[in-house]
Amino acid sequence: MPEMSAPLDDAADAAPAEPPPIEAPTADAPAAAPVPVPGRPFVVAAVLLAMFMAAMEATVIGTAMPTVVGDLGGLELYGWVGAVYMLATTVTIPIYGKLADVLGRKPIMLVGIAIFLAGSIGSGLAHSMTSLIVMRAIQGVGAGGIQPVAITIVGDIYTPRERARIQGIFGAVWGLAGISGPLLGGLIVHALSWRWVFYINVPFGLLSALLLVIGLQEKSRAGTKRPPLDFGGVVVLTLAVLALLGGAQRLWLLPVGFALVGLFVFVERRHPAPVLPIELLSRRLIAVSSINGAIVGAVMTAAVVYVPLYVQAVLLGTPTEAGSAVAPMLVGWPLASAFSGRLLLRLGPRPLVRVGFLCVALASVAVDYLVMARAGIHALQATMFAFGVGMGLANTALLIAVQDSVGFSERGVATASTMFFRTIGGALAVGLLGGLMASALSGKVPSEVLDDLLGPTHGKNLAPEAMATLATTIHGAMARVFHVILALGVLGALSGLFFPPVALKVDAKR
Repeated sequence: MPEMSAPLDDAADAAPAEPPPIEAPTADAPAAAPVPVPGRPFVVAAVLLAMFMAAMEATVIGTAMPTVVGDLGGLELYGWVGAVYMLATTVTIPIYGKLADVLGRKPIMLVGIAIFLAGSIGSGLAHSMTSLIVMRAIQGVGAGGIQPVAITIVGDIYTPRERARIQGIFGAVWGLAGISGPLLGGLIVHALSWRWVFYINVPFGLLSALLLVIGLQEKSRAGTKRPPLDFGGVVVLTLAVLALLGGAQRLWLLPVGFALVGLFVFVERRHPAPVLPIELLSRRLIAVSSINGAIVGAVMTAAVVYVPLYVQAVLLGTPTEAGSAVAPMLVGWPLASAFSGRLLLRLGPRPLVRVGFLCVALASVAVDYLVMARAGIHALQATMFAFGVGMGLANTALLIAVQDSVGFSERGVATASTMFFRTIGGALAVGLLGGLMASALSGKVPSEVLDDLLGPTHGKNLAPEAMATLATTIHGAMARVFHVILALGVLGALSGLFFPPVALKVDAKR
């Protein structure tokens, strides 16, 4: 992976000795001044810490959840612990993105970190599955203010030419964090307890906030007229996402969800400062990128959540073994992301997006075949490496293309909209697939038997014959899940064919 110091040093040589602080963008006069170079290392460190923490938390629960279920019970709520986090993140991402454009990046990100840490502490203290789900929702609300604003800050403090090189590294960190979650979750559960999966966020979050306060200087404009906040759009968007996600258990909610999506479009077209501008989404590049991101986000998140469950419930592996099954993505994603950042200026985004999505599709086909054949961990690891390569190639190119297509005053909401669709794809996939698996297991496996298998004892109280029968039953249910993941992977590759050619403005100013 390339060192960060090269882009930082290049910028330092080219920048004035004492550049002005970045000004909070407003509707009347968006600011475009760069961050002072002396403070940029602190900002970079703060962003890296915050991104790693929030992205990891989306998936760290994957390998910890079987143990959580064994401790707290409530297998029927298995999918919701992960889905509610991503749901809360999904709904709040565009809100924070818009607020960052209006009020400035720093205050919005600090609020996000504070809410995230409160949810982390609450999750660690939870003593029922219901209370854990509530605390995970609070965590997700905080994460919604961390992820898009952090990536927007990266876009602010680097020129487009620098961004093409450095975003590969930042994209790799996001991928590294998101994919390392299952591995770290398994290690933490094995060495300490599942509660430390949440407590460990506190020191990193506090350090990130401190570095951001020290390094990022923003000058707000007192008295500047600000547009009204789009509360109506926020409410309708929240209800729409809830209805779509709830359609996994109650099919009648699906048409309600689609109707609310139509109402959301109606509301946004008439608001002077919409939380998710329809005009922005109607641009071909952003529209196609949103669809691409939603599909591939669904494939990646589903694989990261359900491959560890397959290892534990079907192969009867430990949480650490479950985490190791997806660990090769930690290698494939950052390597491909850094490689993608260097090829971007030469080839443009489209070839990288298409090749990346094709890799994801092939990996989804392979993992479905391996699950059907009840293959071991080593074969899954090779497939997860291919998943990582595909996401690393496509994700960096897609994000830079979107950021490069808008100006400073739209960068926050454009970045947030891209992340919104990727996250909603993952949230809906995990929730729907969780409902599919629960339906397949309904009436076949007593909940207390599953709790024993997935809990801290890993089925030691069960007879070997019962263990084998249980694993076969769960395998049949999980086969349906991975068939859907295969279909989504192929659909993602097809959607990549529609990504338009893009000429990056590499020599433009910030």
